[in-house]
Amino acid sequence: MRQLFAVELIYRGVFQKTLAKNITRGIVLAAHKEGKPGLSFGRYGDSPERNGIPAKSFAIVASDDQTLQLGMAHYEPGQVDLTVVLDDSLAKGIESWAWDGVHAVNARVRRGGTLIVVSTQSADELLELIHRSEQPYKLGILPGVASFSGMWVYKDDHTDVRVLGAIAKAAPEVVSIDAVEAYINEKLKNPLKAQSARKAYERFSAVDVLPDQGNAEPLVGFALPKWSQMRLGVSIPGQPQGGPLEDPVTKKTGGFRPARNEKFLKATTRTLRPVVNFETCTKCTLCWLDCPDGSFDVTPDGTYDVDLHGCCGCGICEAVCPVKDCITMVAETEFRENGSEWTRFKKDKAAYLAWLKTTIATAQKEKDRSYGFRYRGQYEEQAPAALEAAHKS
Repeated sequence: MRQLFAVELIYRGVFQKTLAKNITRGIVLAAHKEGKPGLSFGRYGDSPERNGIPAKSFAIVASDDQTLQLGMAHYEPGQVDLTVVLDDSLAKGIESWAWDGVHAVNARVRRGGTLIVVSTQSADELLELIHRSEQPYKLGILPGVASFSGMWVYKDDHTDVRVLGAIAKAAPEVVSIDAVEAYINEKLKNPLKAQSARKAYERFSAVDVLPDQGNAEPLVGFALPKWSQMRLGVSIPGQPQGGPLEDPVTKKTGGFRPARNEKFLKATTRTLRPVVNFETCTKCTLCWLDCPDGSFDVTPDGTYDVDLHGCCGCGICEAVCPVKDCITMVAETEFRENGSEWTRFKKDKAAYLAWLKTTIATAQKEKDRSYGFRYRGQYEEQAPAALEAAHKS
């Protein structure tokens, strides 16, 4: 019986590019050990990749060459047996390559297929982020933090082989654990990596997810015009200037909020987000001046509120802020919405400050999570600790 299998990897552009390439390549080379032809490739729309932008790689494995050729006729699989998410903050949703809104990470998983997420969270916690699917599927968690590298350094912390082990457990019809180990021993020549793959295989499990489970909120989307509905000529609508903000309590207006393009949203690029302590803000303007995306609004109080729909989570605001802990980068998975922090602060200062303290304390578990490379060799320094955590999980 001819069979065709597809695996989709969703990853952070640039930061996880080599990792994703190594995994999809490993799937295919391991499948070759079982006499199954395959092909791995990146998605055209993700080139050139940008820092943190959601990107995809694919691996297609077939029972024979003719079936593989038929599968290759479709450049990007419309349905996959497995989707692997290499950063759990992407569980909130991802950009499509032709940007028409945000798509669910499980959108391509076939009925009964498996979604694998690299995460330290539980299935219940992840399902608060993952949008509902119209058909049942399985959710499996590979314990671990997101493995980020820079443009020049590959973080060799065994995430690649651990994912391969989880894939072998979730879908042995795609590739077996014996084939994975044979590939690692022959091509990577690393017995320790083979052990990591086997451990991940033995420990991996998945839970059934029904259509009524998951985040029920609608995804951000836009109605794309048909060719017959487009305006004649080449024109770009002017962007309004913007105006003052209204205090939600006193109703007084002041400060300034620029008018932003409602279709230019960058929340899906973010793995960390800034949280602001408005009590300690000295109104120095540095976050507002140095934000590369202009994501800060001037409030009527003279403090600065981040627009979380436009923030890409680069962390520059935290770096330039002169006040300790006034701006703190916190793991994106701690949050469920993108509302105004300043509005929450004004409505109930005590509750906001208590939430801020608890959220930052909780997020210290994610202190090794990165939102960008800082210097050559940084990730090589982090790899030993990440590898030790992987063996303990």
